[in-house]
Amino acid sequence: MRCCKCIDGKKAGKELTEKPKFILSVLLLWNFGLLIVDHIHFQYNGFLFGLMLLSIARLFQKRHLEGAFLFAVLLHFKHIYLYVAPAYGIYLLRSYCFTANKPDGSIQWNSFSSVRLISLGLIVFLVSALSLGPFLALNQLPQVFSRLFPFKRGLCHAYWAPNFWALYNTLDKVLSVIGLKLKLLDPNKIPKASMTSGLVQQFQHTVLPSVTPLATLICTLIAILPSIFCLWFKPQGPRGFLRCLVLCALSSFMFGWHVHEKAVLLAILPMSLLSVGKAGDASIFLILTTAGHYSLFPLLFTAPELPIKILLMLLFTIYSISSLKTLFRKEKPLFNWMETFYLLGLGPLEVFCEFVFPFTSWKLTYSFIPLLLTSAYCAVGITYAWFRLYVSVLTDLTVSKTKKQ
Repeated sequence: MRCCKCIDGKKAGKELTEKPKFILSVLLLWNFGLLIVDHIHFQYNGFLFGLMLLSIARLFQKRHLEGAFLFAVLLHFKHIYLYVAPAYGIYLLRSYCFTANKPDGSIQWNSFSSVRLISLGLIVFLVSALSLGPFLALNQLPQVFSRLFPFKRGLCHAYWAPNFWALYNTLDKVLSVIGLKLKLLDPNKIPKASMTSGLVQQFQHTVLPSVTPLATLICTLIAILPSIFCLWFKPQGPRGFLRCLVLCALSSFMFGWHVHEKAVLLAILPMSLLSVGKAGDASIFLILTTAGHYSLFPLLFTAPELPIKILLMLLFTIYSISSLKTLFRKEKPLFNWMETFYLLGLGPLEVFCEFVFPFTSWKLTYSFIPLLLTSAYCAVGITYAWFRLYVSVLTDLTVSKTKKQ
């Protein structure tokens, strides 16, 4: 509720009117993905997202030290939040450690406060010491880090997260099938560890170059850098920080090593805060959340859960689209024909995966097809939302620069 009170589409610190505030409350509290992950799939992370949202609210309120403390605690609860740490670090350094800016928004280097930097450093150090100190004393830190960063578990999870590597794996699979049909590949030379075996393990791609952890790290850094660059050189206040945070979360989800499908919530929930501010952000949010939530369907795979997950997602999606369309009814339509066609395509995809494919002869030979189609189709939507958000950020910077000139 703190976020609802302090986040405004036009000016940080100005409260939302009642209608957007109510919509945002529903989008956060009734989030379909968080509901099934925390209360059906038994991944109790709701309070962690609560800490993240509270930390964001504190930064909007210019209570920087409280926001930094909450995020430090959050990071030591679960290391996945390391994805958005660059946004926090750059924003706190830019907006808190530099006490004054020039009229054009650039930094006054003589206004740097070493006391504030030391204060932030002490907060991070003390939280880290309390969290990792016992492991250090018992000489267990190497074991802790090996569990936090399982590079031996392979590029993708058993069910591919809908990101760039899902599209990469799908292309490799298609090319390998074509190669076998045309007898361009030797079946005996195809790697035994299959991407579609359902096992968590390392594997080699058949046609395309195999991907290493270093390659994913480089891709992730390249994807994050433009948003960090914009946050530092062209700051737009707390709202600019929030957009950078979402881009960091999405970029890490898109290109990270062994990403879990549930990690998409790390971008969806903070994107909810942006959705009630601008029509463009609302459109991106709806595409991201619909594709991201549908990608969680395979987590609930038993027959009794099927009507539950379909009904819950329909309720949340219909409310999200209708409420945001009403909120921005004076703006242009939230979706173009291509985006509408893509979102409607989720219906036939679900019908095929749940009601058609189980009765085909492919079920025994190609049992991985429903998961592959779900992952690849959702990856297209999430990639599109990520790209649109980046274009929006860069366009806003260009417009603001033109107005100043």
